[in-house]
Amino acid sequence: MKLGGRLSASIQVLEDVLNRRQPVKLAVRDWGKRARYAGSKDRAWVSGLVLDALRRKNSLAHIMGADDARALIFAAARHAWQMDLREIEQACYDQHGPTPLTNAEREALIMAPDPAAPPHIMGDFPEWLTPYIIRVFGEGAVIEGQAMARRAPVDIRVNTLKADSEKASKALYSAQAKPSPLLNAAFHIPAPDPAQRETSLEAIPAYSKGWVEVQDAGSQIAAAAANVQPGEQVLDYCAGGGGKTLAMAAAMGGKGQVFAYDIDGRRLSALIPRLKRSGAHNVQLMHPDTPDVLAALEGQMDCVFIDAPCSGTGTWRRKPDTKWRLTERSLAKRLDEQAEILRAAAKFVKLGGRILYATCSFLMEEDEDQISSFLAEYPEFTAEDAAEAATASGLLTEEGARLVRAGRGEHGSVRLTPLRAGTDGFFFAVLRKVP
Repeated sequence: MKLGGRLSASIQVLEDVLNRRQPVKLAVRDWGKRARYAGSKDRAWVSGLVLDALRRKNSLAHIMGADDARALIFAAARHAWQMDLREIEQACYDQHGPTPLTNAEREALIMAPDPAAPPHIMGDFPEWLTPYIIRVFGEGAVIEGQAMARRAPVDIRVNTLKADSEKASKALYSAQAKPSPLLNAAFHIPAPDPAQRETSLEAIPAYSKGWVEVQDAGSQIAAAAANVQPGEQVLDYCAGGGGKTLAMAAAMGGKGQVFAYDIDGRRLSALIPRLKRSGAHNVQLMHPDTPDVLAALEGQMDCVFIDAPCSGTGTWRRKPDTKWRLTERSLAKRLDEQAEILRAAAKFVKLGGRILYATCSFLMEEDEDQISSFLAEYPEFTAEDAAEAATASGLLTEEGARLVRAGRGEHGSVRLTPLRAGTDGFFFAVLRKVP
């Protein structure tokens, strides 16, 4: 496809995302079905530009004076991808290109970003979230938001049940993966330049063999903070697709037991093929449709891991469309769910055991506030230093330990962000049930 056709396709896909509220992946898939002539490079190009337009939707709309798909795509091509204005203008005269630029569009594309724009414009986050974001980041709200509007890297966890770092390194050579600066037995692939395809690890034999798993470094560090030991009994209470389940099973060396539970049994289905590939034999799936499936675990767990359902603000780099779908109502619903999950999970912890509470959110309402409320309601639990728990796991490098300690906050909890740690946004806290 020529540039004009690609720009037109990007506008069509973004219209579906904005107007039909389709996830980007589905919108690109549907467009690809209609455009059989489009190759994999074309689909990657279109997807990449649409995602970058969504990452910077507010600031790009401010430049253009409009927030429709056409304005956002032109602005993303010019300002996010640094395309020459003459190249964009010429592409409009391709056979399948967009209609030519108007004088107003041309003038807007020449303009530089407004340094006096409000925080939600410069930081590219929903305006209603401004007080929430300023509460947690203060004067750093804009630069934290800008970091969340950039492309994310690919982080890879070595499955130590099947491979070591040396073995994985050779297998990942073609993907240009480098050792993670934060984690031992992990690798890192920087975010690609605009218009380049992201690395697909599923085509690499090491992935199909179960030697490696794709998992953000922040997620790996949160799992490390559980500091699970061989022989322990662990309940992953919101297991979902099972990334942290598998990380903990590997950390336990296959000894002990990890019970993977989720209130939505459909989410657990994604764990089944991953579990087979990983070679982890100490994981037991606990399906919610089974009556009293968790009854026998009450008061028996050394660790209950809660990867709580949340707003997902920490994943905005990877899922920028969700940034604009988040509402005050949906956030309030998540807050209620988190409080209820903490209460429900507490009964499974034995004396001397612990809860690891984690979210992929940077909002204090989902993080510190939930911990404060829980500790006030359950005085038998006390907060511990989550940074030291992660460090004690032995899974962090010296740089990783330094960054995690730098992220310490209230109740010994830890917050990681793209700006501060280069990870997705993550929060985690350790709560011990004292005898």
